[in-house]
Amino acid sequence: MRPLIVNILLFLLCIVLPANAKVYKVGDVPMVHLADRTRYVSNPDGILSASSVATIDSLLFALEEKTGIQVLVAVLGNIEGGDCFEFAYRLGKENGVGQKERDNGLVVLLSTGERCVRFATGYGLEGVMPDAICKRIQQQYMVEHFANGDWDAGMVAGMRAVCGVLDGSMENLGDEDDGENLVALVIFMTMIFGGLAVILFAVWYSSRCPKCRKHNIQRIDSQTIRGVDGCPMLVTTYICKNCGHTFTKRSKTVNSSGHGPHGGVIIGGGGFGRGGGFGGSFGGGSFGGGGAGSRF
Repeated sequence: MRPLIVNILLFLLCIVLPANAKVYKVGDVPMVHLADRTRYVSNPDGILSASSVATIDSLLFALEEKTGIQVLVAVLGNIEGGDCFEFAYRLGKENGVGQKERDNGLVVLLSTGERCVRFATGYGLEGVMPDAICKRIQQQYMVEHFANGDWDAGMVAGMRAVCGVLDGSMENLGDEDDGENLVALVIFMTMIFGGLAVILFAVWYSSRCPKCRKHNIQRIDSQTIRGVDGCPMLVTTYICKNCGHTFTKRSKTVNSSGHGPHGGVIIGGGGFGRGGGFGGSFGGGSFGGGGAGSRF
């Protein structure tokens, strides 16, 4: 009877303890940077060891001193809503991570409860820290450690790689992208040669006689006339040396100013941008949808 009671109690504990575990809202995450500008890691549940937190803080302080880039690291158990992308994005936006004029903020979120790691980049970092680089850092330096429950090793290795990319000291993350680069090169070369083939075919096709199909034509006359729409049109007369057939080809031309009859050519006319800035306890940087996430 006693073993049965013990098993029941253990079962109830397994249900009650997770239910009582803190679920963090964005506003609940302690902003340690407010109290000490040399601290960047919010670790309220003590998931990381003190030594790992100190190591990451030191890396990020040196990074900000060298580049001005501001990083917020949040290591939490459970997060409200369970959406790591939305949570990391809001952490950056609502706390103004990054300098306002440069939008150079980065949020790194680790949720052990959701088993996810997420990078959210400010607009100004999307060039130096594109989504593919974010994902590669997670996959090469972090996820394997996290899958084994080694939060310290994964976060320290990942943040070293992040700092290396952002300060320019790490030029190569590894050779995993060689296959991707090869595929991109093949696609690019295919497009180039395909385009050339189309052009060459068009030239070849236009240089043959429409009657006998032989490529033995000669231009004998050309003149400019005004078309029905008022546009100048070049009329060129050809003769086939093979069969003697005479034919003309017409093409629109431009006037001496380099424009058509109705004014200049508009190369582009629209624009787009990202709106929205916000103040915050860091520098007031703006965030978009940049970054990447991984589960483990």
